[in-house]
Amino acid sequence: MSEKRRDSKGRILHNGEIQLTDGRYRFKYVDHNGQEHCAYSWRLDHNDPQPKGKKKCKSIREMEKQIQADLFDNINTGSGSMTVLELVQKYIATRNNVRPTTLAGYGTVVNFLKKDPIGARRIDSVKLSDAKYWLVKLQDKDGKSYSSIHSIRGVLRPAFQMAVDDDILRKNPFSFGLSEVIVNDSVTRGAISRDEERKFLKFVEEDPHFCKYYEGIYILFHTGLRISEFCGLTLGDIDFENHKINVDHQLQKRAHIGYYIESTKTTCGTRVLPMTEDVEVCFRKIISERNAPKVEPIVDGYTGFLYYDKDGSITYSLHWDHYFKHIVDKYNSIYKLQMPEITPHVCRHTYCSNMAKSGMNPKTLQYLMGHADIGTTLNVYTHVNFEDAKAEIEKLNAV
Repeated sequence: MSEKRRDSKGRILHNGEIQLTDGRYRFKYVDHNGQEHCAYSWRLDHNDPQPKGKKKCKSIREMEKQIQADLFDNINTGSGSMTVLELVQKYIATRNNVRPTTLAGYGTVVNFLKKDPIGARRIDSVKLSDAKYWLVKLQDKDGKSYSSIHSIRGVLRPAFQMAVDDDILRKNPFSFGLSEVIVNDSVTRGAISRDEERKFLKFVEEDPHFCKYYEGIYILFHTGLRISEFCGLTLGDIDFENHKINVDHQLQKRAHIGYYIESTKTTCGTRVLPMTEDVEVCFRKIISERNAPKVEPIVDGYTGFLYYDKDGSITYSLHWDHYFKHIVDKYNSIYKLQMPEITPHVCRHTYCSNMAKSGMNPKTLQYLMGHADIGTTLNVYTHVNFEDAKAEIEKLNAV
């Protein structure tokens, strides 16, 4: 019988283990593809002290257990050594045909991970508790907003899931709900009251400078269109004969790209809206007073846009954000009773709330809003107050 192999302390070594002349332990194994790999440590088991001046790491026996468990579960042993940044970059490389805004968001996350220490960590070292603690730190210590953290986690979560699907990791450390660990401190732009809407529209209509935007703002309040959808409307999308508005694209603009056309935000965003008489009047006036340049610009095959600025450029969402801000600022400089912040999105939310309070069927409202998820529409039905509840009770008692 051959003599058992032992280390310098007389301990019997297992198959695959060997102690090198410098004192280190090595474990050699073969992966599922038949390739040989080696693991090294200065300690045989977890009870051994760490040699002075040597980098701390698991003992060779602890490594063996992990390797054997990975092999048993078909985990791709060794691939977990890639860093979080490398994993995210690999994930992004698999994302083809994404929107320019999404691509820009990816770039922001990559730049952030290049600076944050977690970007250099091995992905197999990131545990669930590490991920939660890190997100809490981003909010509490680093002052990151909820929306920024949501965007960062929105990339890390699918990236780590890709590693799980590739049998590199067992679990996704970012699979928890974000609300479990950080506070949603986002400021929600809610709907304004019907009285505020009337006052705002009256002010715009009577103002000598801002009255030129009245029809567009009225349409936003009475159709629920997203501002990018409204800016993307062309003459061909307004069907006066059948009283319909065709919504199947949106206009966007970004630095270094310029104007471009995107499909609607969701597949449900592609819809045909019924055009009420008052909205039709507004569209007719907008079209009759268009200040389009002699040679109208063409954006990805679309031309005949409704609004242009003084320089002949097509107005897009940022223009309208500025218009609304200047209008509210001027209103509040005149009247003591201040108008709340109003944006194009507030117009959309106000329309949705008004339709909900009028008793419109939620599925119908979901269609009009272009919501992909009925839950988004139903959330509007929670924006009621005492007066709304009182009115509903009175309706029931009158039956």
